[in-house]
Amino acid sequence: DDLAGGPLRLLGRLDLTGALLETRDLDVQVNVGPEMTLRAITNAMLEMTREQQDESTNIRGVAIALPGPVDLASGSVDLPSRMPGWQGFRVTDWLENEFGVPAVVDNDANLMALGEHHAQLGSDHDSITVKAGTAIGSGIIVNGAIHHGATGAAGDVTHTRIAAAGAIPCSCGNVGCLETVASGAGLVRQLAQKGISVASTAEVIALTRGGDPVATTLVRTAGTYLGEVLSSVVNFFNPHALFLTGGMASCEPFIAAVRSSIYDGCHPLATQKLRIESASTGPNAALFGGGRLVLEKVLFTAD
Repeated sequence: DDLAGGPLRLLGRLDLTGALLETRDLDVQVNVGPEMTLRAITNAMLEMTREQQDESTNIRGVAIALPGPVDLASGSVDLPSRMPGWQGFRVTDWLENEFGVPAVVDNDANLMALGEHHAQLGSDHDSITVKAGTAIGSGIIVNGAIHHGATGAAGDVTHTRIAAAGAIPCSCGNVGCLETVASGAGLVRQLAQKGISVASTAEVIALTRGGDPVATTLVRTAGTYLGEVLSSVVNFFNPHALFLTGGMASCEPFIAAVRSSIYDGCHPLATQKLRIESASTGPNAALFGGGRLVLEKVLFTAD
């Protein structure tokens, strides 16, 4: 769910058809820096393949999803707000030197969006996938491919300024960003201000599912704020679908508020055929997206 705010949740192994063969949890923090983080991931990958006994487990390519903007030309993170020590570190080069195979690196929300889009819509159409967890991110898919934008920042709605956030400082260095009032981290902070001690997005969701009125109200309000920002995106982009993933997307009051706010804020033509729903691939979305990019790169390299 949230690489920057907690352990890396999933490591996966896929075959050359894109089928997911195996997943594992991996407890590693990105705030220890790139080399320690990547070494832990590499060791886990190699352990996963060593435990298999047939040739089908030979590594043909690797992918990693990072919780920050990625410069595709250099394969490095660009201006990360929660990844100390990662600025300018060439992750793609590091992985290719380590494994001796093609590697792809992209933002986690982009890979989630790619994986979910192809699971739901195939190689056509346009969609947005929003990752709402400890932080907020989103990926844009146009005609089945990731739209990165001029500097790789396309879809970064989390730092949109909204009036409700006032002058609350954000991790990006600005104030009043959507993330401060609509993310899991923002909700943890707001609950603490009301005397309710929680430590994670999961605990916020647990309170909401347990019927806590304060938590439920804050979660609904967070969904409304996110929906208000997304309504402008939907009006402008007019996608076929908007998928929600991440920890907050498992909370029905949050999804309902997002959906209501989008329908309220959009022109009827923009939502006439719009699907707004939870992602079907769940926590595996980025694995499918990364696997797809690896497969494309492996085939391209082979040609």
